[in-house]
Amino acid sequence: MFWVVFLLLAWSGALLACARLLRAAGEAAEAAASHRHHHDELSLYEAAYLAGGPERVADLTLLSMQRQRRLLLAHTGWVTVVDPVGRDPHERSVLGAFGPDGQEQVVCVRTAAERDPAVRALADRLGEAGLAPRAGTAQGMGEGIRSVRQACWLVVAMAGAALCVPAPAATTGMILCWFALPLILTLGCLAIARFEGTAHSPWASPAGQRLLVDLARERGVRGSLTAVALRGLRAVTDPELRAALAYGRRGRAARHRGY
Repeated sequence: MFWVVFLLLAWSGALLACARLLRAAGEAAEAAASHRHHHDELSLYEAAYLAGGPERVADLTLLSMQRQRRLLLAHTGWVTVVDPVGRDPHERSVLGAFGPDGQEQVVCVRTAAERDPAVRALADRLGEAGLAPRAGTAQGMGEGIRSVRQACWLVVAMAGAALCVPAPAATTGMILCWFALPLILTLGCLAIARFEGTAHSPWASPAGQRLLVDLARERGVRGSLTAVALRGLRAVTDPELRAALAYGRRGRAARHRGY
């Protein structure tokens, strides 16, 4: 009956991991319920973050400045400064990525804009308003999912160890059936977590997603800055401008396709 010790270890790991994941999910639900958004409508930067994260904010900033003729974007992947005065923190983060000659590659400017504290401050404001998941909440869910995955492997390892121990009173089939129970528990938790993760945006809470839907109905005209904030580069009608903004994103093949 020594194999029962391995079964108890498997159950302990599975229950602890699933409890950790459930606690993280509960904390995420409480955080979402405790914050009510006070936005009547979203700004373009807010919509861009909720729809596509920091990368979308950087794309929107570059495109907005280009349309005002304050930046020149070339399909070759270079961007040139025309007006060196930033009108908001996001524009200043873009301009701060340029060297003294006023030229830089789009990929470098976009990366600098994505990592600027202005984007982090934007994310924090949206999180406080209940429109975006907080960083701590997402981290807790990720750690919970990783612990359940580790518990799955623990159950498999304990089952293998149990089969190596002589058990005259138990058959192989019976031992595997007992270990199948904690394995089903952990795999079920992972399946539910995966379903919940695909059903929700990584950037917007349910309240944030509802505001995005309302904004798309009101002002989501293809080619507008609002459409770019909501749908990304797919909404850019000029193929050369779309190629310039997409430069370096998916490698040389993507650039040649003009994505």
